[in-house]
Amino acid sequence: MIEHITVIGAGTMGRGIAYTAAVSGFKVVVQDISKEAVQQAKIYVEEQLQKRMSRDVITAEEAAAARNHLTYTTALEEAVTHADLVIEAVLEHMELKTKLFKELDKLTAAHTILATNTSTMSPTEIAAQTNRPERTVAMHFFNPVPNMKLIEVIRGLETSIETVKQVVEVGERMNKECVQVEEFPGFAVSRMNCVIGNEAMNMVLEGVSTVEGIDKAMKLGLNHPMGPLELADLVGLDTRLRNMEYLYQSLGEKYRPSPLLVKYVKAGRLGRKTGQGFYHYE
Repeated sequence: MIEHITVIGAGTMGRGIAYTAAVSGFKVVVQDISKEAVQQAKIYVEEQLQKRMSRDVITAEEAAAARNHLTYTTALEEAVTHADLVIEAVLEHMELKTKLFKELDKLTAAHTILATNTSTMSPTEIAAQTNRPERTVAMHFFNPVPNMKLIEVIRGLETSIETVKQVVEVGERMNKECVQVEEFPGFAVSRMNCVIGNEAMNMVLEGVSTVEGIDKAMKLGLNHPMGPLELADLVGLDTRLRNMEYLYQSLGEKYRPSPLLVKYVKAGRLGRKTGQGFYHYE
């Protein structure tokens, strides 16, 4: 039974996964090579706990328990010593992920499941870097993790049915809905979402409507909770560009990144995290 979870990467996704796991009763270690990222993860967790206590979503006792479940470190070996499940949440670079999984394979116990939070990339290719492909899987969480109900669970070629069963149980304990998806570039959600967002960017470039107009049309016309350009800013335009480039290489022309997206990333307009993307932020 999985009780100890290690999250590798303390960025937006990693800290959201760590918080969600901790409030769900798991013992959680958050690891990042950056001390600043680790500190930001601590601040984020405390903000989330305070916010939910103020809304009576959790009690003070539950918040205290979640804090006690969390440990933070910059040391990878220390982070994974007791892990039953390691969830990788680093940048969407295949070379970075494969290098990390080779290292995790050496450092973790034989029973440990290795999961990647990739939104587009092949869990089979990642698993092939290890000696445990049967215990390697993709668990694709969605941002913001505490609020989003879905986890896509993607089997690699050799991922065992038992591994899938165990990570689905973890997801359910986190109060998430798990959907099993066959491995294909972009899986289900990212493949559709990237097309919609990219088309919205091209429509801005063509002058079809304003940024605000396109987002409003999608929210009111198709009942999307957030417009595609708002969502791209939230995800990070650099992250979206990496996803688009991977899908373009894998699936062809319809995933060619919008020139506007490329331009914004070159200019350092990456969305919420830099204060400016398709929108301006305080």
